[in-house]
Amino acid sequence: MNTIKTMLSITLVTLLSVVLVACQQKSDQSSEDLEKISESNRGQAYVVDEDSKPNILQIARASEAHSTLATAIEAAGVQNVLVNAGPLTVFAPNNKAFEKLPEGTVENLLKPENKSKLSKIITSHASPANLHYDQLKDGMQVYLATGQYVEVEVKDGEKYVHGAKILDSIDASNGVIHIVDQVFLFDESSN
Repeated sequence: MNTIKTMLSITLVTLLSVVLVACQQKSDQSSEDLEKISESNRGQAYVVDEDSKPNILQIARASEAHSTLATAIEAAGVQNVLVNAGPLTVFAPNNKAFEKLPEGTVENLLKPENKSKLSKIITSHASPANLHYDQLKDGMQVYLATGQYVEVEVKDGEKYVHGAKILDSIDASNGVIHIVDQVFLFDESSN
């Protein structure tokens, strides 16, 4: 009888060991699978569609003059916002606009610990509306996604928004991009 109990115990321990090893392998595999799913499921910003009219993010990513903005969008984690159906108007600072900031500002903002601040700065350049160049009138207040309003000014036939000159405008599938020569910065205490 003791022999049967011993054999039964050994069999039970062996079976439990096999189950535990199998569960651990399944758990390791699940982590790998989750990483693969996460990489392949990063949202609309990573959908490749070469047939449709490009959206705001695709235009920014493809523009050499907006490489700093494209990098900032990724670092802020707001890329999926810029590919939604819209309508959106984005006042897109070019690389020269970022170069006007005090030395080290961009590098500091791109640090992971400043993601929230960078996100607010990037989204303060977007309006939840479709505002074409000819619709921007002197004295007009443009509502931004962060809750602030910026004023449109017309000087010598040129249009400015929040003091930044509009250099060019581009239609996108989900809105309008106005290329500007300055980065919008707001006092921390403002909305």
